[in-house]
Amino acid sequence: MTNKAPRVLISDKMSPLAAEIFRARGVEVDEKPGLSKDELIAIIGQYDGLAIRSSTKVTTQILEAATRLKVVGRAGIGVDNVDVPAATARGVVVMNTPFGNSITTAEHAIALMFALARQIPEADVSTQAGKWEKNRFMGVEVTSKTLGLIGCGNIGSIVAERALGLRMKVAAFDPFLTPERAQDLGVEKVTLDELLARADFITLHTPLTDSTRNILSADNIAKTKKGVRIINCARGGLIDEKALKAALDSGHVGGAALDVFEEEPAHEHPLFGTPNFIATPHLGASTSEAQVNVAIQVAEQMSDFLLTGGVTNALNMPSLSAEDAPKVKPYMALAEHLGHLIGQLESEELRAVTVEVEGAAAHLNIKPITSAVLAGLMRTFSDTVNMVNAPSMARDRNIEVAEVRHERETDYQTLLRVRVRTASGERSVAGTLFGHATPRLIEIFGIKVEADFAPRMLFIVNEDKPGFIGRLGTTLGEAGVNIGTFHLGRRDAGAEAILLLSVDQPVGESLLKAVCALPGVKSVKALKFG
Repeated sequence: MTNKAPRVLISDKMSPLAAEIFRARGVEVDEKPGLSKDELIAIIGQYDGLAIRSSTKVTTQILEAATRLKVVGRAGIGVDNVDVPAATARGVVVMNTPFGNSITTAEHAIALMFALARQIPEADVSTQAGKWEKNRFMGVEVTSKTLGLIGCGNIGSIVAERALGLRMKVAAFDPFLTPERAQDLGVEKVTLDELLARADFITLHTPLTDSTRNILSADNIAKTKKGVRIINCARGGLIDEKALKAALDSGHVGGAALDVFEEEPAHEHPLFGTPNFIATPHLGASTSEAQVNVAIQVAEQMSDFLLTGGVTNALNMPSLSAEDAPKVKPYMALAEHLGHLIGQLESEELRAVTVEVEGAAAHLNIKPITSAVLAGLMRTFSDTVNMVNAPSMARDRNIEVAEVRHERETDYQTLLRVRVRTASGERSVAGTLFGHATPRLIEIFGIKVEADFAPRMLFIVNEDKPGFIGRLGTTLGEAGVNIGTFHLGRRDAGAEAILLLSVDQPVGESLLKAVCALPGVKSVKALKFG
């Protein structure tokens, strides 16, 4: 983060409280809702943050023009309008606000369930037309019925709580739902086929992914109990809409209520006008309380990130609270230096990376530290890498990543070790914090050596014999390169030694060759640290 105040663009209509929060926190903000794609492309390069709702489409083209962009904040839960993989590749954090509209969306699902159970919309139209068709609208009770939840995360769990209060039975299909969490919620964890066979009402509360697209396909709808009622307040595309239409027409599905559609806005749709079908125009988050909540949350989250490095509700980066960020930041700097060091020293293809923490570091959130290690490591391959895109770059290279906490006591109050595995075996580097703030190297490849990181350094492996240091100093001096600091380590007297020194001038290829040609030198590398 720079000393200059970060700038944020709000490109969708949002509660004015969002802009007020940005300004109160010291963030410059412009409110420009309704921009065309070309207008947004023309100005997005001026901003560090982009706050959106559902109208702005953050495409690859937008991201390519966003040369300063660090974070996209979605005031709401769905990020279908953001190309998250493209943002990740460019190192842009994507945040949402999954809790601001959770209650509102859950209540809308419950409202639609009641509307289906008692045919309220059709009864309203009929009654206001003066028909008074009391015998036509024979509803069903929800008490003792089974509600099937497809997705039991934040919103799904609220729906479950409300349904249990209505004396319903709740069965949930969610691969991420643990048995312990299911027990705490009072729901039964089931397979999808079990849910389809048993549920009287089915409500969906899952994101749209490759694995959930058309989760209620024609085949799965056919597995449901005859007369089932289906509610979707999550995302369009979770239900095969043509199959749902056929099932409503045949009477297999007793009713359906959709707040979301595969294509929105849905001005025309084959389901419109179908008996026992209710449609609302994506109103799940549309309450005044929810609109204010998500606007406040997105402004606070983006401000925390831009000003302190705090990360909350990010889809492509580990979370790091604004309170923890100042404590973890020095470790992240150390981690990035260690990752970059071993990345510059190990030229072979990396197979695995292990991040180990001991002492005080073992009590911290290790995820951001690991991301920082990978950012340093991947900088060997790309100049545009950061903590956001480094983990995906490591996955693309099939590098296994592991984390280990050691509760054992160490010679240092805090210690961070990075191990890598290549075809030649395993090597590691380790570091600590000096004065709880300054990164310091303490070990390279099992050899103790204490050194501060400098912008330009030389790493030399040599035979531990008299006269070498003098010859090296002469060679560097004749080339006009001044030595800043000098750090020597060895396994045993007369055995292999390592030399790490900082230099004030760049070391060119010809000088590297000259150093490498000195008697006793096994290898030499020029190192850079930002």
